[in-house]
Amino acid sequence: MSLSSVPKDMRGLRACKMCSMVKTFDQFLFGGCDNCDRYLRMKGNRDRVTEVTSSNFDGLVAMMSPADSWVAKWQRLSNKYVPGCYAVSVTGELPQDIMDSLQDKGIPYQNRDNSNR
Repeated sequence: MSLSSVPKDMRGLRACKMCSMVKTFDQFLFGGCDNCDRYLRMKGNRDRVTEVTSSNFDGLVAMMSPADSWVAKWQRLSNKYVPGCYAVSVTGELPQDIMDSLQDKGIPYQNRDNSNR
């Protein structure tokens, strides 16, 4: 497991709105999202990090072995995701233009916001 996938500090944590991975703002800015950056392109882009991540999330789970993890199944996380820390629920959704782009490319988007349930 890469240490770049683990939050370096408990302050300033954010969760990716697409996969729910949790990192600090700076980790997303300098390294992007280990699962979604090829679609969300947040590496090096402060505005994009702010748009596609949320500081408002509930719970934190660690997933070490995605293929064998009951946590991954419970959270509807792909077994292709990297080991790391993930939010149980992420408040907010991706901007509409990004959701449209994902849909055009045939990439499924699972809203991680459970605040209305």
